[in-house]
Amino acid sequence: MAAVWQQVLAVDMFINITIRGSYQLQAQMNRAVYDERPPGSLVPTSVAEASRAMAGDTTLSENYAFAGMHHIFDQHVDSAVPRLQFANDDKHLLACCSLDGTLSIMMLSPPPASVKVTLKGHAGPVTDFAWSLSNDVIVSTSLDGTLRIWNTEDGRCIREVRDPESSELLCCTFQPMNNNLTVVGNSKHHLQVVNISTGKKVKGGSSKLTGRVLSLSFDAPGRILWAGDDRGSIFSFLFDMATGKLTKAKRLVVSEGSSICSISARSWISREARDPSLLVNACVNKLLLYRSVRRTQRGIHMGKGRTCKPLLSVFLAPVTGSEDACVYFFDVERNTKAIVNKLQGHGGPVLDVSFNCDESLLASADSTGMVIIWRREQK
Repeated sequence: MAAVWQQVLAVDMFINITIRGSYQLQAQMNRAVYDERPPGSLVPTSVAEASRAMAGDTTLSENYAFAGMHHIFDQHVDSAVPRLQFANDDKHLLACCSLDGTLSIMMLSPPPASVKVTLKGHAGPVTDFAWSLSNDVIVSTSLDGTLRIWNTEDGRCIREVRDPESSELLCCTFQPMNNNLTVVGNSKHHLQVVNISTGKKVKGGSSKLTGRVLSLSFDAPGRILWAGDDRGSIFSFLFDMATGKLTKAKRLVVSEGSSICSISARSWISREARDPSLLVNACVNKLLLYRSVRRTQRGIHMGKGRTCKPLLSVFLAPVTGSEDACVYFFDVERNTKAIVNKLQGHGGPVLDVSFNCDESLLASADSTGMVIIWRREQK
């Protein structure tokens, strides 16, 4: 099955989409949060003028002129690194997981950059992980059918939670407002909320999708959960923060039979464009950006290189890895020539990308086990 997972990581990532239903209910919930802004705050418009002014009134090409390599990590050489992520509100703390069954926590400062601790214990490839809000705990999932909770200081495994169905665990994420609760997706199409303090499933916190659960993402308040499967569907759930109960809301069919391998949710892309947005990775040469309130879809053409895991940066710039071993930056406001930057240096398909908290550094990981830290050009 590990070979199957490796194949999923390298598969084509985007396909033409059909929208069925809408996210109107979720949008209303998100907008209620945004409407609680103080008098005199910015009013949403379609153009991110103020946000760009915050960046010095420069273009996206100038803002995202990443070029120099800050450091290269190769401790997972010859084993794919499907996931990496900077710690919350930390510029120099980074973690990644590998199909070799381990995770690494890396420190970029003080120099030289180094591996702080290696998390060992999984008996199979590690498929996903997530930082807690305070960065003192990491949860990880594996094809060995276990969820593990780790102490990030000394690398100890605090708890091991075995899947009751003995199925492979493929993805996980913390509930943003209650880090005692973690959502886990498995290969038998099930989604489950787990209390990591007790190691037990939350009553009412489970649901079944149409396929293997490959991707998860919460909105910022933690009230809405999106889950993508390998059959081309994205499901939205209302999350009860008091009980951990999941209520299925809508199903969005992206493309039948296409793997939804990544979902990046942002409550608002800029201070003027506050519609809830989803950046979806699905199986064609496009990045698919949804804005929930307007129920619209935007496709960004990738050319020959097919995209892997994308993320949304602060200033309307989706960033994605590609099967052609490159990292691409896009301007979603351009109808043509949307690529504003391209990074080259990997030796295989780029599987994940992550910014640090101030976007001065970008990390990318590939199928050969290489992790590259890119630095922003100094003006």
